Amino acid sequence: MNFRSVEEFWLFYMNQHSKPATRCWHFVSTLCSIICLTYSMGFQLVVCDPCALVGTWHGIAIFFVEGNVPATFGHHFWSLLCDFKMFRLMLTGQMDREIKRLSKRLVLQVY
Repeated sequence: MNFRSVEEFWLFYMNQHSKPATRCWHFVSTLCSIICLTYSMGFQLVVCDPCALVGTWHGIAIFFVEGNVPATFGHHFWSLLCDFKMFRLMLTGQMDREIKRLSKRLVLQVY
């Protein structure tokens, strides 16, 4: 798939993360990644393995909870941007509002 804008990819990304459980897994794994990277920079450590493990959690959530292939496989940079956007929206409590805004174009599966 070719996307012309981040907003167009965001819609695709949110369709790939339609279940609240998937978004929750992403939030936790992104938070863990940020903590690992911050800790490693503060203590000048190399923590590639924990960060890779956290990245694997993203894939597990997508594959087992959503039942689809992670968007990261084909769109690395845009997936990273959208992951941090989703993290920020969840952290600030604005995710529900964003889902409502996109609801006419999303195929959300709420369980």
